[in-house]
Formats: sequence, structure tokens, C-alpha cells
Amino acid sequence: MKTSPFLYIAITTLLLITITIMSAMDFPFGWVFYLTVLGQIFLVVMVYKVLRDDYKTDKTFDHFYEDKPIDPFGVSAENESEKFRL
Repeated sequence: MKTSPFLYIAITTLLLITITIMSAMDFPFGWVFYLTVLGQIFLVVMVYKVLRDDYKTDKTFDHFYEDKPIDPFGVSAENESEKFRL
């Protein structure tokens, strides 16, 4: 059965946010420690699932990995003779 890597991302995120809240509310050390270890295991599994996902794209860094590429734009001053100070 193939599962989406987004499921692992959601579970890991919720688990690590829960650990943060529990540590801020002074939960017992044992709970926070074991959930932290579990969160680290989930983090490794999440990274593995995301990297091994069968996802293909033809986008590059030149496209900024967006659906619609960003067109370069120029900035001009009202008076072209103005010089900008740095």
C-alpha cells in the first residue's frame, strides 16, 4: 500500500508541536522525553518517505519551483538621471 508523504509530514508536525506544548506546560519529563525520541524517529521516516516519493517535475531553480515562472522586472526612477545612494 502506497501512502502519501504528506501524511508523514502531518503526523510528524503535530507530534513535534505537541512536544513543544507539553514541555512548556511542565509535563513530566518521562512523557516529553519518550515523545521526543518518537518524534525523532518519525522525522527520519518522514525524510525517507519524502525523498523516496515518486515525484517528477521539469522545473528548475530558474523557475523558482512554481507553477508559473516569475518574470524578471526592472525598477526605474521617475527621473532617470537620479542616482541612488548606498
